[in-house]
Amino acid sequence: MNPSTNASPPVKTDTALRFPLATLTQVRREVACQLGRVRHAKLLFLLALVLLILGAYAGVLVPQLMGRIVDLVTDHTQGSLWLIGAGLISAAIAGAVVNACGFYLVSRLSERVIANLRQDMVGTALGLPTHRVEDAGAGDLVSRSTDDVAELSAAVTETVPTLSTSLFTVIATVTALFSLDWQFLIIPVIVAPVYYIAARRYLAKAPERYAAERAAMAERARRVLESIRGRATVRAFSMENRVHTEIENASWDVVRKGIRARSTMLVLNVWMLGAEFLMLTIALSVGYRLVSTGALTVGAVTGAVLMIIRLRGPLNTFMRVLDVVQSGYASLARIVGVVSDPPVPVPDSGADAPRGHVELRNVSFSYGGPWAVRNINLTITPGETVAIVGASGAGKTTVAALLAGLHIPDEGEVLVDGHPVSSLSDRERVARLAMVSQEVHVFSGTLRQDMTLAKPDATDGELHSVLDLVHARSWFDQLPQGLDTVVGARGIQLEPVAAQQLALARVLLLDPAIVIMDEATAEAGSAGAGALEDAADVVTRNRSALVVAHRLDQASRADNILVMDAGQVVEQGTHDQLLAAGGIYHRLWAAWTAGRREISSAGHGGAVAGEVGGHAPDGDSDPDLVTSGVTA
Repeated sequence: MNPSTNASPPVKTDTALRFPLATLTQVRREVACQLGRVRHAKLLFLLALVLLILGAYAGVLVPQLMGRIVDLVTDHTQGSLWLIGAGLISAAIAGAVVNACGFYLVSRLSERVIANLRQDMVGTALGLPTHRVEDAGAGDLVSRSTDDVAELSAAVTETVPTLSTSLFTVIATVTALFSLDWQFLIIPVIVAPVYYIAARRYLAKAPERYAAERAAMAERARRVLESIRGRATVRAFSMENRVHTEIENASWDVVRKGIRARSTMLVLNVWMLGAEFLMLTIALSVGYRLVSTGALTVGAVTGAVLMIIRLRGPLNTFMRVLDVVQSGYASLARIVGVVSDPPVPVPDSGADAPRGHVELRNVSFSYGGPWAVRNINLTITPGETVAIVGASGAGKTTVAALLAGLHIPDEGEVLVDGHPVSSLSDRERVARLAMVSQEVHVFSGTLRQDMTLAKPDATDGELHSVLDLVHARSWFDQLPQGLDTVVGARGIQLEPVAAQQLALARVLLLDPAIVIMDEATAEAGSAGAGALEDAADVVTRNRSALVVAHRLDQASRADNILVMDAGQVVEQGTHDQLLAAGGIYHRLWAAWTAGRREISSAGHGGAVAGEVGGHAPDGDSDPDLVTSGVTA
């Protein structure tokens, strides 16, 4: 038994582990870089700019022509009503067409940038060290690649063309008003500060509130993903109500923060109503004065007022889309936060040819609370199989994750062939380590594509051979197109036992020196799944193996057995040595074999008493040990 460490575990806050938010400088630099990757981006942008300017000018012509119609009717001035009407219709149609073309170009350019940005984000995440993604949480990454990308896409689609049109319309209107009479400039001079103050007050609060809303959405996604992935745990420990409450609380947190963010928009609307009232009041006053002094005709003033009334739309749109802009920017900052600091590939450590030697030296690790494992010392010599047993929550899966490099120990070292596992390059790690867990993934595509992920140049003969070794022929021969059969989400759904056999076949193709099996044969208790145990034996043969034992008969065949309790190794030895010691393992074995005899006598051969497939909150699962009624 190893002495426990006296040091306190390090403090790990949840927010500290998440991916960061990008700064404004990082966002600008990344957007500029993405624009540079789009072919003819500058030309497309300039063309869109010209089209939107022409559309804004055409929009200003409409109220001016309407003013000329007023003069024609009231003062009987010379001119053709039909000609002016034709010009009015032409201006309206031309404005709509060129604006639509400008919208199309801007949307096309922005969507290409977003697509490239999303691809870069996913590529960056895939290139990150596994422990970095694990620490940050899959929910945060999923939220950024789905919710945030969708929010950004919607924001760009809604706001970029609208903001462009609004800006050009405001500029064109102010220019047209100045050409009529300089006194109309009083309107923007007085009203602009009101809009400026309103926008400043809004922007002072909105970014933080929208960022909080996006973070709450990420937390909700994390809760949902964890509950789905750990559904066996939830059922085994009757945690349905607790998990439901946590998801409900996370969902209501999104609602509360969303309402708080939108409340800033309500305040902005009050300011906008005041600014609109002020703008129309000044416009009518100035117009009345100009008409009374004979400076302008009634038609010219009518056109000016109509322009101002039409100006309310772009101004209101400009202010209101700040709501969408802030939400979109918060999402953009979260996306760029992943790609702004891309991972530096880990260079080769210079490790020799894979031998399969494993050593854990005084390893301790915490998830942020108490120690999950403490002072673990473990050595696996080449070709040796070591099994870990213990009650749920003892730390078995944590040890497996540390060896696989999914976590970095807070204290101690995890060495593979004499090198820290975190220092191995991807090439060196793939040649040495492979992990198979209880939950395996079948990728969408043909069976051949799924298997050749492990060995791209594998021949059909090799694929058939490894399928035979893992006893997969029983289901493989029933596939309609053999290796060309589409499996996964878009094809045939493989049974759990078949999926596990497929995962084991991939390991054989990969041919690593070390295999980590975290309850990879948990489905062996299912009907017709006895071959899964034999397949696992084939995979571990002549390889170093760490097996988180789901069943004690599996552990009994190992060269060495570690019994864990409360994060520590409390017993160690061979099966016979541990039985002779009469300790915890002896009691577990006695209870387990008694349960087997009861099941056998009842005529339910092959099943294990009380087998529930439960998982502890930290990922450990051991139904046979949990339900045997024996605790360490």
